[in-house]
Parts: sequence; C-alpha cells; structure tokens
Amino acid sequence: MEQALVEKVKNGSDHAFRVLIEKYKHHVFKTVYSILRNQKDAEDASQEVFVKIYTSLSQYENQGLKTWITRVAVNHAIDCKRKAARRHEEMEENPEYTAEAGIRREGLRSVEAMFEEKQLRLLVRRRLGELPESHRKVIYDYYIEEKSYKKMAEEQQVEVKTIETKLYRARLWMRKHWKEEDFR
Repeated sequence: MEQALVEKVKNGSDHAFRVLIEKYKHHVFKTVYSILRNQKDAEDASQEVFVKIYTSLSQYENQGLKTWITRVAVNHAIDCKRKAARRHEEMEENPEYTAEAGIRREGLRSVEAMFEEKQLRLLVRRRLGELPESHRKVIYDYYIEEKSYKKMAEEQQVEVKTIETKLYRARLWMRKHWKEEDFR
C-alpha cells in the first residue's frame, strides 16, 4: 500500500500526496516538536518537511516510508534549531540590533519579526542602487547576504565596532531619505 502511494506521488498525483500528508502529519509534527519545543515553530517546520519530502521522494528507496519520513523530519528540525541558535548568537553579539529591530530575546524570533525582516530585505534589494556607495556594501552584506557583524568585519579587515558604526550610519541615511510609503 505504501509503495503504491509513493509511486502515485512520484507520478505527480496531488491526491496521493494529500493522502500521504494526512497519514503522517501528526507523526511529523510530534517528531519536529520533540526537537524544537515550540508549537508555532513546529507547525512551520512540519509544513517545510512535507515540501522536502515531496521534492526528495525520488531519493526514497523503499526502506520503510515512516522511517524515511522521520529521518527527513528530524534532520530538518535539527537544521531549524541550529539556525535559531546562530541567530540568537548573532543577536547576543549585537544587542543594538536586537533592541532596534524589536526582536524578542528568548532565542527564536516571532513569525512577525521574521516576516518584517524578509520584507525589509526585499525592499532594500529593490532600492539598493539609491544608497550612497559608502553605505551600499554594508547594507547589502547585512540584509541581503545575511552576514554577521563578525563575518563582515573579517572580510573588510576592520573591527566589529566599525561595522556597527557603518550600519548605524547607513540605517540613519535610509530613515532620513526613504519614507515608509515609498515601499508600497
């Protein structure tokens, strides 16, 4: 039965994939939640797991579907946890950024803050050419490339404090010259 379901999904059957999701959604959620320990993050990660399952089903080799799905879920949850820990470390290194962005300090950021940051990144990318040359690189590296202050300082062979100052000045320029309605 499982093999037939997998073959149907591989052949592009949306219905078969919905059946697979229904069959394993609780198991995937419990697996992911056991690692992330946050309901909202586990819900988001569970959806991402099913996207990964769909895109990598061609690699499935009939070794037990539930076992394979569990492995995909565990690996994805661990990746999510590592990313959150890295973000947390960067925020700890840069308390100015944390306070300025209004991000909660409890490790994982709220969905709203993540959405706002993604939107800001998209808007900045669109308007990057308008920035003075002195601000463009630091804004690009931080918002588009998502580099840490430390990484940027290493690349530019300057102190972290210099990067903080450059970003502060670039943000001031953006606040002064760009109005919120410009981004709509």
